[in-house]
Amino acid sequence: MKLDRLGALAQPTDRKVLLFVLDGLGGLPMRPGGLTALEAATTPHLDELARAGTCGLHEPVGPGITPGSGPGHLALFGYDPLVYETGRGVLEALGIEFPLESTDIAIRANFCTLDGSGRVSDRRAGRISTEEALPLAERLDSIEMAGASCFVRHVREHRFVIVIRPDEPVAADVDDTDPGRTGEPPVDPHPRNEASAVAADLMRSWLGHAGEVLADQPVANMVLLRGASSRPAWPLFRDVFGMRASATAAYPMYRGVASLIGMQATAVPDGAANLVPAYRELVTDFDFSFLHFKSPDKAGEDGDFDRKVAVIEEADAIVPELMASGPDVTIVTGDHSTPALLRNHSWHPVPFLIHGGPARADAADNFGETACRTGTHGLRRGCELMPLATARAGRFAKYGA
Repeated sequence: MKLDRLGALAQPTDRKVLLFVLDGLGGLPMRPGGLTALEAATTPHLDELARAGTCGLHEPVGPGITPGSGPGHLALFGYDPLVYETGRGVLEALGIEFPLESTDIAIRANFCTLDGSGRVSDRRAGRISTEEALPLAERLDSIEMAGASCFVRHVREHRFVIVIRPDEPVAADVDDTDPGRTGEPPVDPHPRNEASAVAADLMRSWLGHAGEVLADQPVANMVLLRGASSRPAWPLFRDVFGMRASATAAYPMYRGVASLIGMQATAVPDGAANLVPAYRELVTDFDFSFLHFKSPDKAGEDGDFDRKVAVIEEADAIVPELMASGPDVTIVTGDHSTPALLRNHSWHPVPFLIHGGPARADAADNFGETACRTGTHGLRRGCELMPLATARAGRFAKYGA
């Protein structure tokens, strides 16, 4: 259903909705016939929610499509990521509260390491620390070039944001320069259409200057660019679902995607336990609360199955405190799968549960991929979860006569 149609159905109630996202939750067994990390984890509280609620699997974007974190979260907020597309640069910039103008080109960037032949030997420059990366970002912020103003703002560790403010408005549809693997040179910024040729030239010029600035660095001696984009004008969450919304996350990108659709974003230190006091403080003033927990995704990308099990158990431990804070309807899921077996995001469906509101419990007796496959919701698109939860909270009026 179109978002403007949903907005016409929204009606006020006093019921609260909680979306608890365990980033990269979905997984695969490390060997045939084994358990996924979620299934191997001891999760009595999530299992209890699953038994009392309803379950299913969701594809964040669509069959066979591996989602990035931005599209995955947009889907969970009810926005079809095949319709509402934006680059990660905008999300990162908003996440650090950069005053982004409508004509700005925002780019998510990584420090990287090039070998003597100009090939990428480390796409993340050894994940250099924030303390090492911050002065390098400040040096890059001094770059000046014709035709645009440039701003560089450090985000976290090897990641930073570049904002190019052209003298004249231009389109920003430019391909990433990250080759996606080591042993290859960075990709030249390539415009996807004629209107974006100027943006590609500006990015190419900036990279030339960046190479000169970082030439004396043994590790972080170059930059990879991803997700070039300008800020889109989209329907706001409160207008679509009729709820005042808050977002709580340690990482800026997730606060950025929430801010893009009008949620009030709050930063917290990393760790599941830090989400609890933040939620208690916000739940009274907001109808919808989004809590983000990054650790399962990081463990999956590192190929560390046991650590992914451990951090899922860490998330389970805070569930009683979250539920005691009073959500009427709760969704627990991930924005995508990150199997430790693959060390990356994957296209595999993600388990989800919805607890609370008028619904009949289904056959799922625990929270895991296999059990959720038996749930009443079956296999759905990620953007369908938010309307289901909104309905369970009594926040949609009848459609039609």
